[in-house]
Amino acid sequence: MLVIGRNDRGEVVGVADAKKLLEDLPNKVRDLLGIMVEVNLRRERSKDYLELVTSAYPSPISYRGHYYQRSGSTLQELKGAALDRFLLRRYGRTWDAAPIPGVAAGDLSAAAFARLRQLAARSGRLDDAALADDDAGLLEKLKLTEGTYLKRAAVLLFHPDPLRFVTGAFVKIGFFRSVSDLVYHDEVTGDLLNQAQQTLDLLFTKYLKAAVTYQGIQRVERFPVPRAALREAVLNALVHRDYAVPAPIQIRVYEDRLSLWNAASLPEGWTLETLRSRHASHPFNPEIANAFFRAGEIEAWGRGIEGIFQACRDEAAPEPQLTYEANGLWLEFPFAAAYLRLIGTVAREATDPVGDPVGDPVDQVLQALASGPLAPSTIQARVGLRHRPTFRANYLHPALAQGLIAMTIPDKPTSRLQQYRLTQNGQARLDALSNGR
Repeated sequence: MLVIGRNDRGEVVGVADAKKLLEDLPNKVRDLLGIMVEVNLRRERSKDYLELVTSAYPSPISYRGHYYQRSGSTLQELKGAALDRFLLRRYGRTWDAAPIPGVAAGDLSAAAFARLRQLAARSGRLDDAALADDDAGLLEKLKLTEGTYLKRAAVLLFHPDPLRFVTGAFVKIGFFRSVSDLVYHDEVTGDLLNQAQQTLDLLFTKYLKAAVTYQGIQRVERFPVPRAALREAVLNALVHRDYAVPAPIQIRVYEDRLSLWNAASLPEGWTLETLRSRHASHPFNPEIANAFFRAGEIEAWGRGIEGIFQACRDEAAPEPQLTYEANGLWLEFPFAAAYLRLIGTVAREATDPVGDPVGDPVDQVLQALASGPLAPSTIQARVGLRHRPTFRANYLHPALAQGLIAMTIPDKPTSRLQQYRLTQNGQARLDALSNGR
């Protein structure tokens, strides 16, 4: 209900030409919004006022062809990917289930179909009849068609070049010396199952360096990110990303960490805590998720994020850091201090991440920053701590309070780009430590 003719205190102040508005308003609302409203003339204390009453509409309502959404005290126009999500959600659809013209089953990749059949036969999640069917029949079994059209999911899963239809449907991997210093990079394209395999192959053969130890005569290779955790992270990004956003999945590998970003939108009412805790399966792209499930690549019970953290715990690797922003989700894997020491990245003695750190906590922070500014997760890894609250309470905050370190972005303390650097006093103390004073 919208009331015209009351002030902010709710008192009737009246409205001029109430009877004329009684006739004009229904027509104006119909012409501008395309909906019907009931307009009632009311009278109180010899003053006329109006009540406009409408039911909640199940479909989106536009004003002059534009859509708006209330956000706090402001009115935001919905555009691009946000508008796409809004319209699909209101109509009870998902982005990957929308039909796409100009492509047929014959345009899809035979190799992609063969790959899915092979994986599904191994997983046992598709019956023999579906596996033996032709490609068009398999698409039907996977519910990837709508009438004579293929769904968007079918193009992403089976077309040899999904980029013809979906901008940003690829994975970009880069190795960086610093946030802005790119050393080399790769782009992974093709169907999604192929992207998953190629991305993991590249990461473990080209981008991540294995730390080598020996148990007797047996050579043991250990990567800085557990295979199971990184595999789950890559699959989650491919399956749950918002493909309406044209930016690709981005994986940044540094000497001391790996960061993965994908365009993501959490379900309504969800927070990072919801994502990290046990939750029901709520795939952003259910059609794509179903195909990956049939292939045995993912589970259907919402355990992806939980599996990433559990895989890191199983191998005593540092806990990953999750950050959710308006345009996407960051997942950062800091490398353990013991790993960095083994591959020679850290020249100083570092504490084993599963043991108890030794020495003055503040001094350890200063030593970690000797080579330059670092993210807090990297400092935590270098001092060998796995418990973030302990690190912040006993290491980071005391160093800040003593004026020995400072934020690189002090006006945005919670920025994902936040790093810490040595102050002049901190450098002096570090020099004294180095000189044995």
